[in-house]
Amino acid sequence: MALTKSLTAAKKQLSAKPWRQVDVVLLGAVGALSVLGCLMIYSASRSRLAAQGFSRTYFLERQIGFVLVGIMLMFFVMSIDYRKMRDMSPLIYIGVVGMLLLVLSPLGSAANGTQGWFSLPGGFQLQPSEFSKFFLIIVLASYISQNEQFHIPALIRTLAIAIVPIGLVLLQPDLGTAMVLGAISIGMLSVAGTRGRYLLVLAIFAIVSVVGVLQMGVLKQYQVDRLTVFLNQDADKGSSAYNVDQSKTAIGNGGMVGKGLFKGEQTNLSYVPEQHTDFIFTAIGEELGFLGSTTVLGLFGIIAWRMWRISRAAPDATGTLICIGVVSMFVFHVFENIGMTMGIMPITGIPLPFVSYGGSAVLLMFMAVGLVNNIYMHRYE
Repeated sequence: MALTKSLTAAKKQLSAKPWRQVDVVLLGAVGALSVLGCLMIYSASRSRLAAQGFSRTYFLERQIGFVLVGIMLMFFVMSIDYRKMRDMSPLIYIGVVGMLLLVLSPLGSAANGTQGWFSLPGGFQLQPSEFSKFFLIIVLASYISQNEQFHIPALIRTLAIAIVPIGLVLLQPDLGTAMVLGAISIGMLSVAGTRGRYLLVLAIFAIVSVVGVLQMGVLKQYQVDRLTVFLNQDADKGSSAYNVDQSKTAIGNGGMVGKGLFKGEQTNLSYVPEQHTDFIFTAIGEELGFLGSTTVLGLFGIIAWRMWRISRAAPDATGTLICIGVVSMFVFHVFENIGMTMGIMPITGIPLPFVSYGGSAVLLMFMAVGLVNNIYMHRYE
């Protein structure tokens, strides 16, 4: 009896000071990747910027700004009890769908064949589809947690909720983000108790849908080439194959210990296209080598492990599902991005979390970490 009272009192004391309960290991790994990302962005972009007459630190300065804003957003998300977000999920869903519709209107702007941005003052661009990942996780977690028996009717309704934003993202068209939203949905449905045969049907449906998108003319030919080049790299001699060839060459040049920071030949000569964004891992591979790349993968593994651990300590089903949604998104980002630089996955434009240059993607990942930490802070309630 005395032991039970002591444990209850300890839990009350901890829950009264949630800010002291943040996961410092998770935050430490995120901080290390963010610092490394800034270094590699500077390394990958400085030569190209100098050749174009710009300041060598242009992208570095902007990335530091994105990281600082991301940290502020992370703490903002941590300050709002996630259960309040759960209760607001219908309004959140309406807002997400509204933003995705709005970006398809003349108010949105296009880049690289995709109309998925809002142009902001100062040359900044906001990508609503990135933030739709964050909010879809909250919406799905809220709805799924309300169903004790997750059978076909609940499964169909859940899929209907997910298909609307996925369909709007495909209209941009942005197959990469649509694939991430699909991975989030399947990951959360798996933990919700969906039967294995239903998940298998969903996986087959997802594969058929991707093939259908590639065959129906939704994407332009160069976008299709980027997505399919990994299947037959020897036969494709176009620009997509060139990107993959240069990417693999840069990674291979690194050897065991790398060429040294700022000393990569492929990197300094700007041979790898979009190296500071989608192909940032090639700079890591060339300049830091196998050991540096393994260290980066280890940091990603620590983040995924801590998120999974927090999911098991969550005080309710909503918290568990949110963590699983974030883990699914994070792991898919890492696997797809690194895989495409190695020529084993399609080139989709999915950034490497906390490392690739980009505003919306950086802010999204910090918000997601804040949401997971939010659940960790309330684990005793």
